[in-house]
Amino acid sequence: MAKEIWGYARVSTKEQNLERQLVELRRYVSKEENIISDKKSGKDFERTGYKSLKERVREGDELFIKSIYRLGRDKDAIKDELRFFKEKGVIVHILNFPQTMIEVSDEHQKSVMELVNNLLIEVFSFIAQEERENIRRRQAEGIALWRKTGKTKTGRPYGRPKIQFPSNWKKIYALWKEKKLKSKEAWYLLKISKNVFYRLVKEYEQKI
Repeated sequence: MAKEIWGYARVSTKEQNLERQLVELRRYVSKEENIISDKKSGKDFERTGYKSLKERVREGDELFIKSIYRLGRDKDAIKDELRFFKEKGVIVHILNFPQTMIEVSDEHQKSVMELVNNLLIEVFSFIAQEERENIRRRQAEGIALWRKTGKTKTGRPYGRPKIQFPSNWKKIYALWKEKKLKSKEAWYLLKISKNVFYRLVKEYEQKI
């Protein structure tokens, strides 16, 4: 079976235009039906077009994408998707990564491209790990600052802000507890939301 050349384009919302990506992809993908697109966020890979693409590609095929972030946004997930294509024998070309744009016409060039794709996976593994460590470090710094000062880096108290009990709380609470008021009536009279009401009930009952 002859190899197929594929293209994948994505924008995050229906209002955004795919045309710039499509123009670029048509330089490499001759069959219009082989250019798959989605108008959906890159936070995960639950996209109709992308899932269809993964089902259709075969060993020896090539896939062109304008930017690695058209594939997705999560570094760990990008690494896993690149590994999927590698294991399936699909060569991935990223238009803004010149190293991946070698034209595959013989076995030697194919082996070079496999090395490049392996390197791409390693790069994204490294970036994802760095990102995780940076997040952990920022969290640790934030916790250390809070323990020292009781405040976050922005100057706000750490955690959820404390809610003051309304002045008529005891009276309304007693009526509600005696089932003389429904919950909805209680939080309406207290002029607070349902969530705040139950949060205050929990806090109040821990004290009495």
